Amino acid sequence: MKDWDAYNAAERVRGKEMSSLHPELAKGFGALSRGAATTQHLDAKTRELIALAVAITTRCDGCIDAHVRKAKVAGATKAEIAEALGVAIALNAGAAFTYALHTLDAVEETGG
Repeated sequence: MKDWDAYNAAERVRGKEMSSLHPELAKGFGALSRGAATTQHLDAKTRELIALAVAITTRCDGCIDAHVRKAKVAGATKAEIAEALGVAIALNAGAAFTYALHTLDAVEETGG
């Protein structure tokens, strides 16, 4: 298992390095993140549960780390997080099924 606190510390160091190497990129990413966090219709917990579901579908450890921490601060329980992850797992399976159908189309429609 990953040591998430050590991972977080290392990512912060690398993040600072990247920010110093490319400050405009860091500024733009920060603005995008702040903009996405400024919601009018979703509460913080719901937003973080969505973020965690997306994080596992994109396989982003940094996103998982950041949004688990934010979800916990927003009051998300382990059970609520598990339900959100279950939705993401089901959607990934659905996407794989859909792409399997596309593959069957390709088998029928390609020459060779």
